[in-house]
Amino acid sequence: MITKAAKAQARILIVDDDQNIINALKECFDDFNYRLDTVVSGKQALEKITADKYDLVMLDINLPDLSGMDVLKKIKEQKSDLPVLVMTGYVSTEAAIKAMKLGAHEFVTKPFNIDRLMGIVNRLVKKTPPIRGLSTFSVEPKPVEGSIIGRTPEMVEIAKVIGQVAATDASVLILGESGTGKELVARSIYANSLRADKPFLSVNCAALPEALLESELFGHEKGSFTGAYSRKLGKFEQCNAGTIFLDEIADMSLMTQSKVLRVLQEQEFERVGGSTTIKVDVRIITATNKSLVNMIKENTFRVDLYYRLKVVSIYLPPLRERRDDIPLLVDNFMQTYAKQSGKESLSISKEALSGLMHCIWPGNVRELENNVHSAVVMSKDDILLPEHFPILAGETDKVELDLSQIEDDYCKMFSEIIDKNFNKIVSISSDHIYHHLNSALEKALISGALKYTSSNQVKASELLGISRNTLRDRIAKYGLY
Repeated sequence: MITKAAKAQARILIVDDDQNIINALKECFDDFNYRLDTVVSGKQALEKITADKYDLVMLDINLPDLSGMDVLKKIKEQKSDLPVLVMTGYVSTEAAIKAMKLGAHEFVTKPFNIDRLMGIVNRLVKKTPPIRGLSTFSVEPKPVEGSIIGRTPEMVEIAKVIGQVAATDASVLILGESGTGKELVARSIYANSLRADKPFLSVNCAALPEALLESELFGHEKGSFTGAYSRKLGKFEQCNAGTIFLDEIADMSLMTQSKVLRVLQEQEFERVGGSTTIKVDVRIITATNKSLVNMIKENTFRVDLYYRLKVVSIYLPPLRERRDDIPLLVDNFMQTYAKQSGKESLSISKEALSGLMHCIWPGNVRELENNVHSAVVMSKDDILLPEHFPILAGETDKVELDLSQIEDDYCKMFSEIIDKNFNKIVSISSDHIYHHLNSALEKALISGALKYTSSNQVKASELLGISRNTLRDRIAKYGLY
């Protein structure tokens, strides 16, 4: 709680060329007795900061003379410990990343939520020590293939975290459903990091059997196993001084987990079949669409590795929780694929966009992108209509209803079986019915999935939505060899 006296002593410089914004901010601050100075250009702001002492600078990105980002950079060069709150009327995740990377303490969007804004200001005038210095960010980021698109508050917050964590070597765990863009976030962290001029390698831990995954990560010596005709350098070794992205980390075996833990702790390992200890300097970013907490409870994921991986965690919301970003995403994908297809002037009908806005999108952004790509290819005119989108080929409401009633349909199917046989079930097992039925259903499900996939455990685990470790455990438990 800031006292009245403390408030009266705090000096704030507002840098914005919009007089309406300045007047609104002055009105907001009336009850706090802050001492306010206002300027309308970047040059005036830098002169003020050089001549006077301030507790906070509120800086607009769009100024008439200098870029707000350039002003922020110069402020941090002069007074690295001066808190800067960046303001913008145009919401951009890339702007949020860059602002936080350059040393901004906060990034807010117009129109302001007054209560939230005043909470931020009150916190910043306490002179919270900066998390990092400008000198840490001397490397210009590489262009990122694709960009994080979104204006919803959730996506702006993610962008701010990326900007804060990028220049550190902290391990980052990215959580979210399949198709939400976890690798894109990993690449954005890398592109804005000090390692941006070093290698970036991505490994999908669910795509390789355990033995091959170990070799892929750590390499192997000649003759270490059948088919090892020569020495192979693993991804960790290839990625020395760079960044490695381990996707679907939940599908890694306990043995491989222990080796990754050693790399995190000691930055060293041995190749498969080798005895020479190899030292590396690698930043590790991981991602999963599964609950590692639940896996820890099932003893299929190491708790010590979990805490090493999630020094910083980022949760990517599913597309259905950020529907306001759908028009932006559609426009981006439409322009990308229109250019590839030689269709320069494409637009989308209101009916089609409305339909896309009301879909559930179980495949998230990836599914949306595929639908837009298909629509661009199939359209013969300059406008995308509902019939061009696979997901809208039928009624959108029907698609959504079918998906939402899947659990009810399963319940009806099982109820018919149980109702007909419940007396028999009770007579056979008068106690622990819940346990016995659940075990029987799990065994039947796993058995069915193995038959359906011709005993391919990778495909079976994906089909069931469980990790390979969990699947192997259940196969052993039920004797389904």
